[in-house]
Amino acid sequence: MVRTVASTVRAELEIKKSRFIAVVARAASEDEARAVIASEKSAEPAARHHCSAFVYGDIQRVERSSDDGEPSGTAGTPMLDVLRGHDLTNVVAVVTRYFGGTKLGTGGLTRAYGGAVAQALQGSPLLYRHRRTLVRVELPHPDAGRIESELRRRDIGVVSIDYGEAVVLTLSVARPDDLDTTLADLTAGAIGAERLGDTYVESAAP
Repeated sequence: MVRTVASTVRAELEIKKSRFIAVVARAASEDEARAVIASEKSAEPAARHHCSAFVYGDIQRVERSSDDGEPSGTAGTPMLDVLRGHDLTNVVAVVTRYFGGTKLGTGGLTRAYGGAVAQALQGSPLLYRHRRTLVRVELPHPDAGRIESELRRRDIGVVSIDYGEAVVLTLSVARPDDLDTTLADLTAGAIGAERLGDTYVESAAP
């Protein structure tokens, strides 16, 4: 099941006096990912390399990586492999390298860049992303409190409540057909649900 990071995390590795500073952050689009990359470059202007990898999207994931001047395949690709290995999306990793005077070789670079991202991920809880359907339910005021309480008791997510001429609930549900059955039972078939589209919710539990 796809996951993402709960918050921005950082870690640093030192290998033969080279410093590898890793940052892993949330990014739900390419623009957001590139903004994080630009921010890290600005924060560490003296570094020779700011290598990166990012993944975003749920149904169709987009992946990008950059070696930023390191030998081809030694930085961005192993970083991306770590993100894939954790089944992550909507996340960007940036590793800034300060050269320590000793060449690490292609194998050493690959292990260092991937290891820096893996170490950073150890510092963040990972959240599971669950696909849900948003639905709209319009209720008469006299029945709204009772029905809302019953829906919550059945662990149906209440996203919002709007009070007007009627009470309008926006709900997040895993199985819309089951909600239709529940509403029919609670209202003797008088009230149904309008499906609005899909969304994703995050939780620590799979």
